[in-house]
Amino acid sequence: MDNAFVNIFAGEWIKKRRSFSSWLVIIGGVFIPLVNTLIFLFYPKQLISMHGSGDFWKQVSDFSWKSMAFMLLPMGIVLAVSLVTQLEYKNNTWKQLHAAPVSFANIYFSKLLVIITMLAQLFVLFNVGIYVSAVIPSFFNSKIPFPTYSMNAGFLLMENAQYFLLCLPMVAIQYMVSLQFKNFLIPIGAGLVFSVGGLMALSWEHAYTIPYTYTAMHYLQVQSKMLPAQNILVWSAASFVLFSLLGFWLYIRKKEKG
Repeated sequence: MDNAFVNIFAGEWIKKRRSFSSWLVIIGGVFIPLVNTLIFLFYPKQLISMHGSGDFWKQVSDFSWKSMAFMLLPMGIVLAVSLVTQLEYKNNTWKQLHAAPVSFANIYFSKLLVIITMLAQLFVLFNVGIYVSAVIPSFFNSKIPFPTYSMNAGFLLMENAQYFLLCLPMVAIQYMVSLQFKNFLIPIGAGLVFSVGGLMALSWEHAYTIPYTYTAMHYLQVQSKMLPAQNILVWSAASFVLFSLLGFWLYIRKKEKG
């Protein structure tokens, strides 16, 4: 990794602090755990039943991932990627950025890495939130045991790694689309259509060809404990590479870059 890339990444990381995307990561990471905390406080039987399940932390994790995998994660990616990418259009700084003695590759992939790093931050916050949501209710309701169960860290890390990989094609597609349009609403609208369309297409036998279905498909596969007809992890990795390279090609071929 050359110094130019590191410097551009650092600059992009500082720039994104000025946008709502940083707050979006925090809100997206804690929203579901906060809602679940309230559910467990007002309807403690749900959490108590998980204590008797024999696999407490997996039950809590699955309960949290349901809403995240189907709707909040795809929607959050659509909004966050569009916000980060639109910073240059909003501040009218594309020409200034392209006048710097750095390559298009460094500019393109440093911005992409910033977005991926933000996604990793969201995952960390979300998992901390899952733990807190299972612990806090026991302090307010004596009927809810404090969770002292051992945590299968290997399984939980693997699940998070798989969900993370399944998010990357959505990141690449939104990034590609956002770089092509000055109008902020176009990538947002396209992303929302893809996300809702992906949910509607879940029952389709070829749904694995739509990257916006991957997180929901994975959740359903885990719950049913059935082997998928197609390995969506492989499809996800291939899609991420494909759309990242396609986005870079469209970026360098674009006549007016901002």
